[in-house]
Amino acid sequence: MINKDLNEKEYLEFCVFLEKHCGIVLGSNKHYLVRSRLSPLLSEFKCDSLSQLIQRVMTLRERALRSTVIDAMTTNETLWFRDKYPFEILMKRFLPEFSKLNRPLKIWSAASSSGQEPYSIAMTCMEYRERNPGQLRMGFDILGTDISASMLAHCKNGEYDKLALSRGLSPERLKKYFNASSTSCFTVKDEVKKHVSFREFNLLESCSILGRFDIIFCRNVLIYFSPDVKRQIFANFAKVANKESYLMLGASESVNGLTEKFTMERDPLGICYRLAQ
Repeated sequence: MINKDLNEKEYLEFCVFLEKHCGIVLGSNKHYLVRSRLSPLLSEFKCDSLSQLIQRVMTLRERALRSTVIDAMTTNETLWFRDKYPFEILMKRFLPEFSKLNRPLKIWSAASSSGQEPYSIAMTCMEYRERNPGQLRMGFDILGTDISASMLAHCKNGEYDKLALSRGLSPERLKKYFNASSTSCFTVKDEVKKHVSFREFNLLESCSILGRFDIIFCRNVLIYFSPDVKRQIFANFAKVANKESYLMLGASESVNGLTEKFTMERDPLGICYRLAQ
């Protein structure tokens, strides 16, 4: 019989492990989350209990298991054009300001999950160019990064089932930007994919290897990090932000009390942040 219980010592040890390796802070009352995310892995890795699984995760030689566990704990559901207003700000404020660049516009989706955000950004940029001929004439490049290797493989493939596509994607955009790949799945068209690349990346690492960016989206992920880790991430963002660059956070996230590198700007459509001059 499989044992899915964890004692307090094991839970706290796992919390320390998770924070050290990917910055996520679980807190003292998320036992249920660990059980729900890791229990499906027990049979795959031939473990009789969550205790055994977690003890194996702690050993350096179990790299495949460690990667799978981190994937399970960091993978979150997302939507197309999530919250809408960030993409409206992108369309009506960010893109017009960068429309005359004499080089490609660089955008980073720093926690791309299953790919909906970077592809939504690409579609927004394509629609902006359609409505404004001659602007962004040097094009745009979007980088999507995530800590989860399995999620990135899904992103690169660009195939989504009808349930995933029903969450935030209009029928008009589905028809315009996707090809039917089976009776139940659709694949992002190459004309969208060509603007987006994906790369495995841990936000705790230095961003300098990624290049420099004009716009950074990092939404609905910092809420899981400690204040110290947030400070480190904001400092890293500032190092790779071009002059006049923007940062877009989730609705419940803020830079207040964490950094002076970015300043809040109120837009009629919502709040965004700009690199301090």
